[in-house]
Amino acid sequence: MAPLHVVFWILVGSCVVTWILSLVTREYSWVDRIWSIVPVAYVWVFAVGAGSANGRLILMAVLVTLWGARLTFNFARKGGYARGGEDYRWAYLRERMPRPLFHVFNLLFIVCYQNVLLLLISLPAYTAAQHPSALNALDGVLAAAFLAALVGETVADQQQWNFQQWKKAERAAGREPSVRFRQTGLFRYSRHPNFFFEQSQWWLLFFFGCVAAGSLWQWTVIGPALLIALFLGSTRFTEQISIERYPEYAEYQRRVSALIPWFRRPGEDLAQLR
Repeated sequence: MAPLHVVFWILVGSCVVTWILSLVTREYSWVDRIWSIVPVAYVWVFAVGAGSANGRLILMAVLVTLWGARLTFNFARKGGYARGGEDYRWAYLRERMPRPLFHVFNLLFIVCYQNVLLLLISLPAYTAAQHPSALNALDGVLAAAFLAALVGETVADQQQWNFQQWKKAERAAGREPSVRFRQTGLFRYSRHPNFFFEQSQWWLLFFFGCVAAGSLWQWTVIGPALLIALFLGSTRFTEQISIERYPEYAEYQRRVSALIPWFRRPGEDLAQLR
């Protein structure tokens, strides 16, 4: 079976399984649970289909595997795979939408749209498979940039993890945390540095396909472009919840870049984590 047919059936299976599981368990984070796994499978399908002679595709598959392993580890330690590990944003939204409307939202957006997006961001591997050529210096630059973004996302997630563990320890000791959300480290320069590095990696994968084809004009740009749209909507929704919980978050929004790490705007510093 052709690789494109294989990934299509993986997509169909992913949609069916995650939708059924969401109905049976009444948890709606099943796509989140395969988010770091399915793209790895897609890219390796193209790499295996092209054979060992396509060094660029093997390199892309290895890089995406590193991305998936890191993200899977971070998701697992936060309890994402545990029973009841549903994303709090879906629970928040479910409480505010009529049940029939939420079920439509679940099928069309959470299940279908997000699963299709996971395939679309992987399709630069299809471009590389269609245009086999030898690795060159540009591939080396892109690989180095991808690894740098991977390190950046790892650091951001670790800083957030350390902060959340500190908050838990403070509450366990009967103290209210003096700081209610992370504002230091990479979060001093971007409110969502992990989002920035995540998107960067998928744009870099797109550029691998461009190098293979010898042109930036590739229809597979739709994948990283839609990923940005998804993250923008997700960021807006997440920050709406944050402001409801922490009114001081509005000042943090005013002072710190939403996504791209940048210098803080002038203003009064909020309390900082020790």
